Amino acid sequence: MSLFAIAFFSILTLSFTTAMLCTQPQSSSKSARRRLEVIQKSVRPQSRGAHGTELKDADQRSHSARLGAALERYRFAGKLSQLLIHANSNLGVGGTVLSAIGIALCCVTVSFFLLHSFLLSVVAGVAGSSIPIVLLRFKRSRRLKAFNIALPDAIDLMARSLRAGHAMGSAIEFVAEQSPKPLAFEFVQVYQQQRLGLQFRDALLKMGKRIPSKDLQFLITAILVQKETGGDLTEILDRASYVIRERVRIEGEVRTRTAQGRLTGWILGLLPLIMLALINLANPGYSNILFQDPVGRQLLYAGGTLIVLGALVIRKIVDVQV
Repeated sequence: MSLFAIAFFSILTLSFTTAMLCTQPQSSSKSARRRLEVIQKSVRPQSRGAHGTELKDADQRSHSARLGAALERYRFAGKLSQLLIHANSNLGVGGTVLSAIGIALCCVTVSFFLLHSFLLSVVAGVAGSSIPIVLLRFKRSRRLKAFNIALPDAIDLMARSLRAGHAMGSAIEFVAEQSPKPLAFEFVQVYQQQRLGLQFRDALLKMGKRIPSKDLQFLITAILVQKETGGDLTEILDRASYVIRERVRIEGEVRTRTAQGRLTGWILGLLPLIMLALINLANPGYSNILFQDPVGRQLLYAGGTLIVLGALVIRKIVDVQV
């Protein structure tokens, strides 16, 4: 790669990093925005005051916030916003879109100067733009897994609090204080929303929207049905805890039995790329004909397509729903 290409790539990366740092909201702005969101989502205001409008206008001054507001009319913005809520990310819709655009530009620039192919540069840009979404999905999956693991113990703690004579609000407060994250954070939200005047049913339903967990949906349904029909709530919680523990146990056994298939998928998907890199390190320029000759490029496209299709088929096979 020439000196001009290295300078151009360095300036592009520095400019994008500077822009992201300058448009990032301060910690005080983030804290005020979180408090506003909790209050606005929990209590339906009768009238809008001037202070809330000023804080909201101040938050909208950043470029990422304005971009997110402009993208609200599109459907993908709603799905992206829901993904950000599930992942508990501080990055808004506008910030995520800007990050995807910046990574895509960097990938296009690097791949074009290295491979000298417009089509491969476009493919690299599309792959680079999906990196923020992949990271958000990974964060959501990890957070959901930690929540489901801690949920049975939280239900047992809630049942013991009710047996000791405490009310449901106090039981939720105990869970919020003694449970690990992210479960404690979500139950804190429920407890604070109740203190702000939101009904217990609505607070639970809002938590169910923030956490896409089947186990949590089962718990919320059991509690709400007991509130409407009556019955022993502690017994219902004990049964819910038992069912969730068994489901987590069976899911762990399924993942153990399908671990070989997942490992096979990763090996078959990454082995061609690793071997191509190792061969070029041992013998530089060995695979140049694949990138320069038209037939070689067609073979690369066909091989990449087959690798992606094989990975999707293996993922479908090992993805067993419990």
